[in-house]
Amino acid sequence: MSIWEYANPKKFIATTTPLIPWAFGLAGAAIVGALIWGFFFTPDDYRQGSTVKIIYLHVPSAMMAINAWVMMLVASLIWLIRRHHVSALAARAAAPVGITMTLMALVTGAIWGQPMWGTFWAWDPRLTSFLILFLFYLGYVALWEAIEDPDTAADLTSVLCIVGSVFAVLSRYAVLFWNQGLHQGASLSLDAEENVADVFYFPLLLSIAGFVLLFIALVLYRTQTEIRVRRMRALLARSRRAGTREARA
Repeated sequence: MSIWEYANPKKFIATTTPLIPWAFGLAGAAIVGALIWGFFFTPDDYRQGSTVKIIYLHVPSAMMAINAWVMMLVASLIWLIRRHHVSALAARAAAPVGITMTLMALVTGAIWGQPMWGTFWAWDPRLTSFLILFLFYLGYVALWEAIEDPDTAADLTSVLCIVGSVFAVLSRYAVLFWNQGLHQGASLSLDAEENVADVFYFPLLLSIAGFVLLFIALVLYRTQTEIRVRRMRALLARSRRAGTREARA
C-alpha cells in the first residue's frame, strides 16, 4: 500500500471518516482532563504565582500554530511536486485552524505578559515573528479566496507558504537567535537540561496531546469539507456548460 493512494479523494474520505469522531472524542477528553488537572490540582509557581497555569493553553496553542504552518508547508510542497489535489485542500483546511491557534497563543501570551513584564505587548523578537506569522496566515486565507481558479490559487498559496515558513522557524527559535529577548526559553525541549517542574510537566503533556488530536480532527474534517465543496462546484460548472450547449443547440 502506498501513501499516495490517499491522494484519491474517495479513498481519503473513506479512510478518515471513522477516525474523525475518535480524534474529536480523545481530544476533548485530553484537553478537559489537562485543564482540570492543571488549574485545580497543581500549585502556584513560587515566582509566577497562579499565572503559570496559563501554560496549559499558551504552550500547546503556540506549538500547534507553528506546526500547523509546517504541515501546510509539507502539503504545499506535495502539491507543487506531485499535483495531488487533496494535499492542496488539506493545506487550505489547516489555515483557519492555524489562525485560531496563533491568535490563542498571542492572547494568552499577552495575559501572561502583563503581570510578568508589566505590559500586554513588547516588540520581542519571538512575539514579533509570531505576529508576522499570524499576518501570513491571514494573507494565505485571503489569497485562496481572491483567486477563482483553484489550481492557480493552490500554486500561489504554496509559494506564500514557503516564504512564510521563515517566520514559523523564527517564532520557534527566536529565543536562541536573539538572547536579549524578553520571552523565556522553551518550556519543553529535547535539548533543554531542565524542563518545567514535573508537577506542571505531566498535565502540560496531556494538554499538548489534546491539542494535537484536536488539530488532526479539525484538519481531517475540514479537508473532507473542502473536497465536497470542490466536487459540488465542479458539478455545477459541468451542468452550466451542458445548459449552455443545449441553449446554443
